Amino acid sequence: MPESNRMEDPARVSSDWVIPQAGDPRWYAVHTRSNFEKRIASELLAKKIENYLPLIREVHQWKDRKKLVELPVFPGYVFVRFADSSKKRLEILKTAGTVRILGQGERIEAVPDPEIESIQHLLKSNVPCFAHPFLREGAWVRVKRGPLKDLEGLLVRMKSNTRLVLSVTLLSQSVATEIDVSDVEVLRRAPERDRR
Repeated sequence: MPESNRMEDPARVSSDWVIPQAGDPRWYAVHTRSNFEKRIASELLAKKIENYLPLIREVHQWKDRKKLVELPVFPGYVFVRFADSSKKRLEILKTAGTVRILGQGERIEAVPDPEIESIQHLLKSNVPCFAHPFLREGAWVRVKRGPLKDLEGLLVRMKSNTRLVLSVTLLSQSVATEIDVSDVEVLRRAPERDRR
């Protein structure tokens, strides 16, 4: 029986990822002044502008005490979700401490929703995680079970440990967590290195 030539909805790439249309709100990375991330996130919230500041908790020790502090996963950046317009850009850029919205020249560049959703999933799971160097190589895997089930990222081996690395490509920064290799399934193998 021949396959039909019916057209698929052009807005859909796969069953679980939709290509945003013009005018749809998208995530953008806002570069901030040093240590202004929390203040900017708070001010944007007061302006009713959706934003996301991924934070991790760390224990910092001083001579006389220890304190649990929340630090940005990506220092110097806050993610903001909005439908692009000159008016909205100006409103965001007028927030004290904002430097710029990432992109090339006058064109700003959106952060893909799956990258933001992966970071949110990792941080909500309360699994210990840490900053990691940005990677372009590694096996692309999906977690099969546990608190990170269905999360996708790069799998890398560091000595005797295995790490799941999630990246925000626009920032060239990553966050990672230790994971048992038996908890993942390979979706794409790492490409062989070019031998020239």
